[in-house]
Amino acid sequence: MARNRQPIIKRCRALGIDPIVLGVNKKSNRGPRPNANQKPTEYAVQLREKQKAKFIYGVMEKQFYKLYKEATRREGVTGELLLQYLERRLDNVVFRLGFAKTRRQARQIVSHGHVLVNGRKVNIASYRVKVGDVVSLSEASRNIEFVKEAVEAVRVPSWLDLDKANFAGKVLQNPNRDALDFEINEALIVEFYSR
Repeated sequence: MARNRQPIIKRCRALGIDPIVLGVNKKSNRGPRPNANQKPTEYAVQLREKQKAKFIYGVMEKQFYKLYKEATRREGVTGELLLQYLERRLDNVVFRLGFAKTRRQARQIVSHGHVLVNGRKVNIASYRVKVGDVVSLSEASRNIEFVKEAVEAVRVPSWLDLDKANFAGKVLQNPNRDALDFEINEALIVEFYSR
């Protein structure tokens, strides 16, 4: 399985993302890039937006393109459907429920088999949850110290419901555009792929 192992702060600076979005509480002390005052081309703006979404959700190009193609086939706004698919990934839901401090940590929790969906163990980070699914941690995983700390400090979005006592969350509805915790222009992503 391929993963992006680039340094988070360096990548955030290149894409113009605040590291807090990724759960990293650090700032870069470096100045702006020497070519930062040049106006980027239309292609560069679209590419940066696509790269930003891929980096935040931890998805590689092939899988991201498959999600885009699936969103184009479905009825509705392609960009919003794409973001909805990304938000409903199991690793992202685990992060949004507060079982992990970062999306990368959530991916590891899922792949190590700590997460149950409707009472069954699921270790596939790209598994897409549906409305009504209950995502919980296994009994043994509830005693992990960083999980306890993360659950206490979380702000759960409106499309999820969290039961802190049982370390379980329910998907109430499909996420909408307002549920995102960062700024993104999904129309630029659609324009990039529809060239």
